[in-house]
Amino acid sequence: MFSPLAVISTVVIYMLLLFIIAQLVEKRITKTGRPLKSPWVYALSLAVFHTSWTFYGSVGFASTSGLLFLGIYVGALIGILFWWVTLRKMVSIKETFRITSIADFISTRYRRSQRIAGLVTLIALIGILPYIALQLKAIVSSFEIITHEASKPWEYSGLLATVLLTAFTIMFGVRRLDPTERHQGMIVALVVESVVKLLAFIAVGLFVCFVMFDGIQDIHSRLQEANLQHLTSFTASENSASMWVTLIILSFAGIFLLPRQFHVSVIENTDQQHIKTAMWLFPLYMIAINLFVVPLAAAGLLSGLPKESADFFVLLLPQQAGSEALTLFAFIGGFSAATGMVIITTMTLATMVSNHMVLPIIESVPSAQPLRSFLLQIRWVLVACILACSYWFEREFSDSYILVAIGLLSFVAILQFAPAVFGGMFWQRGNSAGAFAGLLAGFFVWCYTLALPTFIKQGWLNPDILSLGPWEVSLLKPEALLGLEGLNPVTHSVFWTLLFNTGFYILGSLIYHPHKDERTLTTEFMAALHPVNSNLKARPTGLDAYIPLNVKLDEAQNLLAQYLTNDKARESVYTIAEDLQVLGQAHITIIELMEFHRMLEHVLAGSIGAASAHNALEQTIKYSERESSELKALYSHIMTGLGSQSVVQQEDTEEDMLPNGFGMISNLQSQIDLLESTVIEQRKSLDALESKLEARYEEVFRYRVESQRVTQENIDLREQIAILTRRESSAKETPPSAGNKS
Repeated sequence: MFSPLAVISTVVIYMLLLFIIAQLVEKRITKTGRPLKSPWVYALSLAVFHTSWTFYGSVGFASTSGLLFLGIYVGALIGILFWWVTLRKMVSIKETFRITSIADFISTRYRRSQRIAGLVTLIALIGILPYIALQLKAIVSSFEIITHEASKPWEYSGLLATVLLTAFTIMFGVRRLDPTERHQGMIVALVVESVVKLLAFIAVGLFVCFVMFDGIQDIHSRLQEANLQHLTSFTASENSASMWVTLIILSFAGIFLLPRQFHVSVIENTDQQHIKTAMWLFPLYMIAINLFVVPLAAAGLLSGLPKESADFFVLLLPQQAGSEALTLFAFIGGFSAATGMVIITTMTLATMVSNHMVLPIIESVPSAQPLRSFLLQIRWVLVACILACSYWFEREFSDSYILVAIGLLSFVAILQFAPAVFGGMFWQRGNSAGAFAGLLAGFFVWCYTLALPTFIKQGWLNPDILSLGPWEVSLLKPEALLGLEGLNPVTHSVFWTLLFNTGFYILGSLIYHPHKDERTLTTEFMAALHPVNSNLKARPTGLDAYIPLNVKLDEAQNLLAQYLTNDKARESVYTIAEDLQVLGQAHITIIELMEFHRMLEHVLAGSIGAASAHNALEQTIKYSERESSELKALYSHIMTGLGSQSVVQQEDTEEDMLPNGFGMISNLQSQIDLLESTVIEQRKSLDALESKLEARYEEVFRYRVESQRVTQENIDLREQIAILTRRESSAKETPPSAGNKS
């Protein structure tokens, strides 16, 4: 048994060591000027997928449901098989649009809609809070187990853990404003945690199997004697088939859409080729950390540990055997599994809430607009609020659920992003109306079929709602909606949420005809895997350079200074001008101005999200009458080049043109990119035709050579036949010699 102060000191020292590692990595990157590009670091950082749910909860799940726990990992492995298509496309889209979060990703696809971004953020926030609470519960419960302290003054150990995690989250992930800058120090620290939790779990597994027992075969034979065969059964629980399908669906979506997973796999990706390494290394990690789940569950039950404590057999078994060092190592492993998830998730949620909920409110209230320069401090407050709410949930609800049940509640919430994300990536017809309707419908059904029963079981609402339905309408029973009975509540919710979400998404997309700017953005979004020229230098133009550069630089710097520090704003504007090769010029052309504003939006999107950045430029950037006129002319010229009808051009141009003129920039850029994409595709087609022509030439050449060879052989054969014929004729015509006469 350890004293509480000793455990707390160990945890603090461990986290400080991780922070030092992160700082050393970032200092090295700053000193060398080269980012850390390691496919192994990228692949191992993805192990943030394995939280305390895996470290503790899988053993508890296996003790009651046998091999059903594998469903969570089977779905993830299936998702990994498609990474080179799906994840690579997500990374390409992130690089093209400077995406900062899953909410930014979805809203960018659907007209940069702040309404959709806000709804996605709300779903993620409400849905993920129970998952963060799960990690807090794991930390608190494991602390009580190894210290045997559950009374005052340690009954508020969860509050202490919340305070420490708040500090660590700010230290590791929210120390700067731009979330698309690489958090490579944090990622390396995350990799260290991933290695620690894997080694700790394997160490406990080896100790239990080969020290406490005489190997896995010994455990298996004792299982048979103790009538615990359900631990090795695929159908140990009721409705096993439907639960297998449910878990596979949830984990397939989770490996892509969980906010922490999206951040690590998409936002932090520095090289798309790293995905190839992750596609084999991460599955190996997943297999390794699950090797001893069933043996540990079996060992705990065979050792007489209470089944209710199965979630923490990983700690209780070495503790029962008297191995204090291994018990502490297991605690650190579980702590690593929990804190890795908490830090990444809380950082991501704080970014989403600040960009898509707080900032739009600030922008809409004139008296609150000075707060824009305090976005970083706002995120610190949001981190504290998110963790405080998670702590409240842990105190109020966690006693009613095992770890896995809490995790599944969150997984179903995140599943609601699936139709909008995958439909948006692969279905051109999907649009903002369908996405918003689907998300709203799915979230409402999730609240009704999963969240509402949670409050009812907690005693906050009348239990008759569950048994009889609201107003005693049996068809409206939350866990048997429309008479669908006999399913696990999670399976029941997955079925109805997906049905309503997908149905409304498809129906809304088919009914609503999106505006042209959304159609153009959709085309650019869908073509992310076939990027056009990514060179950020200004395109050549024959237009006059009459626009004063200094005026535009000051305008851009004033805009950035509303969200960034003055030094950062000045540096960003200078970098943009340098990249465009206009630094030092007195005047620039309209196309160079368009490129300048596009890059300005790109930079600002890294701080406040793509949707908010687009809105900020629309409200701030002003164009003169001549600039607006040239933008219109350029737009019409490009549309003509794309083969659009003149009538449609004029209508769209007038409709899209905002009072300040910025409304056309996105369309201009998209149309230029589309035109370049068309040229590239035509070049590819031409290259393919040339390749076919060359192949045909080679084929004809080979045919000619073969024909000449056959012709020559025929000639040679004829000559040989002629020679043989002449010889035979000569032999017949030659008279017998005199010596042969008798």
